[in-house]
Amino acid sequence: MARKKYSGGFEEYESKLKRVMERLGVKQYKYDWSRNECFIEFNYKNQYYRFEHSLHKAAEHKQNIHYSSDLFAQLVKTLEDIARMVERGIYDLSTWIEGMKTLPPKKQIPQCFVALGFDNIPSMDDLKNRFHMLAKESHPDSGGNSELFCLYKSAYEEAEMYLMEERE
Repeated sequence: MARKKYSGGFEEYESKLKRVMERLGVKQYKYDWSRNECFIEFNYKNQYYRFEHSLHKAAEHKQNIHYSSDLFAQLVKTLEDIARMVERGIYDLSTWIEGMKTLPPKKQIPQCFVALGFDNIPSMDDLKNRFHMLAKESHPDSGGNSELFCLYKSAYEEAEMYLMEERE
């Protein structure tokens, strides 16, 4: 059995993707591919959506695909089919992709919050409570580590300034 290969390369399908997104009214989107997988993410009505495909998924569905350009072509063609349905009035895009929502990319938090043990940006009260707890444990007067105490103190001061600037 011959290897499946869509005509054209990435450039052709990048161009087609741009046209399809314009047809759908999507202004913000991004895409990427590697040797084994690809994705297209976009923002539609303030909601993130992600279409992804991989050689592994293709093999699970008995598709004879060996090139990531073919995976990308399939995603673009799928979005093109959806655009046709929307243009014909068969479905509204929101209805069709409702189940495909994805979370927005995780926002990186400043290192000062990470140093204090947070995995997201806390409220000022949470910051103060966490610092007081860590300061009690690490304060040199109570047998703690002075270097660790200094690290917590400088991280707290930086985090406090960050939160004050965010409020303005």
